[in-house]
Amino acid sequence: MTSGPGRRLIPAYLVTGGRTRPVGPALDRLDVLVRADTELPPEAGSEQRRLCELLGPGALTVVECAAHLDLPVSATVFLATDLAAAGHLHTRPPIPSAGEIDRSLVERLLVGLRSLH
Repeated sequence: MTSGPGRRLIPAYLVTGGRTRPVGPALDRLDVLVRADTELPPEAGSEQRRLCELLGPGALTVVECAAHLDLPVSATVFLATDLAAAGHLHTRPPIPSAGEIDRSLVERLLVGLRSLH
């Protein structure tokens, strides 16, 4: 929630409830978040509701959620960790980048393809 350009009505540190560590294992900023098919309890905070609404159509990374919510990544990690611990979000690590290709395998493949002609 902002009031004017770049000014939040609720300071980001209040989103964490004043804690310095998340309840469960901390998420990485590139972990992927997916909303679970559960209802949030009535006492859920507005930022938690916004995060779940944001994830309604699909999956986003923690850093993408932070950008959409206009929150620091660290505060978004707290929100997501709490929601995941309560079963309202599913999390998974990012898909790792592909490793280096074995050049000899590619060369053998090319030799085999050329022999087909």
